[in-house]
Amino acid sequence: MSRSSTHPFEDESARSRVLLTARGQYSLWPARLAVPAGWDCVHGPDARAACVAHIDAHWTDLAPTGPARTAPEGETVS
Repeated sequence: MSRSSTHPFEDESARSRVLLTARGQYSLWPARLAVPAGWDCVHGPDARAACVAHIDAHWTDLAPTGPARTAPEGETVS
């Protein structure tokens, strides 16, 4: 990677997604990368700042839930 390249997880200008696990854990994920197994997209692709705002609004408890969980109210899993 050249010095001018930006790591996909650090690129502030890149489009992002918000991912969610069955245990209620969120991740900010670059839209250009495939969604990994075990994660569902619940927001995006959108601007990174909008995705961070979505996580801030919905991830109110950092403790994982039990073995399976559905998307929080107001979110849809795609």
